Amino acid sequence: MEKKEEKFRDSIATMDEEGKRSWVFPKKPSGKYYEYRKYVSYVLLAFLFVSPFIKINGNQFLMFNVLERRFNIFGAVFWPQDFYLFVIAMLIGVVFILLFTVAFGRIFCGWICPQTIFMEMVFRRIEYWIEGDRGKQIRLEKQPWNSEKIRKKVLKWSIFFFISLLIANVFLAYLIGSDRLLLYIYEGPAVHFSTLISLLIFTGVFYFVFAWFREQVCVIACPYGRLQGVLLDNKSIVVAYDHKRGEKEKGRAKFKKNEDRSATGKGDCIDCFQCVQVCPTGIDIRNGTQLECINCTACIDACNQMMEAVDLPQGLIRYASEENIEKKAKFKFTPRLKGYTAVLFILVSILTGMLFLRSDVEANILRLPGQLYEHKEENIISNVYTYKLINKTNNAYGNIRFELASHKGTIETVKQQNIEVSGNALAEGTLFIEINRSALEDDKDVVEIEVYNNDQLIETTSTIFMGPRNYK
Repeated sequence: MEKKEEKFRDSIATMDEEGKRSWVFPKKPSGKYYEYRKYVSYVLLAFLFVSPFIKINGNQFLMFNVLERRFNIFGAVFWPQDFYLFVIAMLIGVVFILLFTVAFGRIFCGWICPQTIFMEMVFRRIEYWIEGDRGKQIRLEKQPWNSEKIRKKVLKWSIFFFISLLIANVFLAYLIGSDRLLLYIYEGPAVHFSTLISLLIFTGVFYFVFAWFREQVCVIACPYGRLQGVLLDNKSIVVAYDHKRGEKEKGRAKFKKNEDRSATGKGDCIDCFQCVQVCPTGIDIRNGTQLECINCTACIDACNQMMEAVDLPQGLIRYASEENIEKKAKFKFTPRLKGYTAVLFILVSILTGMLFLRSDVEANILRLPGQLYEHKEENIISNVYTYKLINKTNNAYGNIRFELASHKGTIETVKQQNIEVSGNALAEGTLFIEINRSALEDDKDVVEIEVYNNDQLIETTSTIFMGPRNYK
């Protein structure tokens, strides 16, 4: 008997005994938590679809243009030179997810993950609208291909494809920019055939995921489900079945009218299987925490409705820790949580400081490779450099000049009297730095250079200046 009960641990719920796909037909959920999830999902969906078309100071609100190596985060433009900020931001994201997983399990998957939101709040709801609830979907799947089945399936697949195409367009707007996307749409696919091919590939991927692969993404493809097995402990709050209350001395049993279950020793679980039927990954939450569980709370709503119907207390399935169920212990801020919180606070502080210190214009001045210094008249030493000015703002700078801050000397640009750099653009060229030999302290001096736009100091940088040895 024990071996049979533990059988679920040897395979995943979406596969049968022969290793074939076992299609999941979840019952349409309803209840308090489902309503909360709808509100959260609609806000996040609106944010996802609107963000590429919002402009702040002329910059797209969010854009991740990998090809041109330009990224817009909340309207601020970031370039490859700001890569260290992305590394720290990614570390913050990882630590943040770790912290919430340790404390609240896989709550990210059930409430915030785009895969869950699109699957459960968009595609699944369309499926319920066209094909009906769980029972009707199962009957439709088993019936032969008649006019009703063809009509419903073709309608569903067409709508799924259209939504997938819409998602692919929004995804493309994040990659190449909304202005360019709208221009491509206006000019037509014939002019931008390669972009059309990319768009269709994205559409195909989204369609495959939401029309067929579905919960397998969470169970098989996503590594986060495996990660929770390492991070969770008996103090983590997850969607859990209270086996102490549900089983009691004589275990779960079907409900009988006017029965005093406390007197008979039967548990509060009436074995209605509503929690199983409503689960989008097809698991039985009563078996304990499993990697397939995405903490979507559908089983909580279903169980609470049944408990209310049979006049038993709600909360048989609820957000709780194993320690809470076993010992009635309250949630504690454990040393491990304190450690993650401290690391998160340090990383956020570092990122905040770096963002404040980040300059609007970045100057890189490097000696021309393979060139030695030149000894000129009146004991002047000259070095040749290349410069790059990266303007990270929308403001154009029209009169840029360089001045030496650490040594007495001159800086002369080649072929450019007035250096200009447009907004969100790059300017580059060649310049000479000339310093009197008597002002040099070594054969390799570090010189500081100030960059001005008119009389406004916009950046300070440094470079190496080479001179002769043993000049004194």
